[in-house]
Amino acid sequence: MPGMGGMGNMQNMMKQMQKMQKQMEEAQSELGEKTVEGTAGGGMVTIVVTGHKKVVDVKIDPEAVDPEDVEMLQDTILAALNDAMDKADKLSESTMGQFTKGMNLPGLF
Repeated sequence: MPGMGGMGNMQNMMKQMQKMQKQMEEAQSELGEKTVEGTAGGGMVTIVVTGHKKVVDVKIDPEAVDPEDVEMLQDTILAALNDAMDKADKLSESTMGQFTKGMNLPGLF
């Protein structure tokens, strides 16, 4: 029958899309298992977050705890948290970027 070739292509494309979606889901869940460390104050504060931006660990050097200067500690924690979030963004971009490269799908990410 003429015109059946078009259907085959469509099915192929759907298969490709499903395969890619599966790969994306796997990459997404891997992201949740990967961690990055944000630090500030010369390592006084270390914050560990997953690729999904979930904070899993906070380490504060006892020397960073100055009851006279709580503000400095708060600023250091903020800086470490922002550092960790930036790194999580980069990790996410490098992990998920492979799927969006060459594909213009607005609203996907």
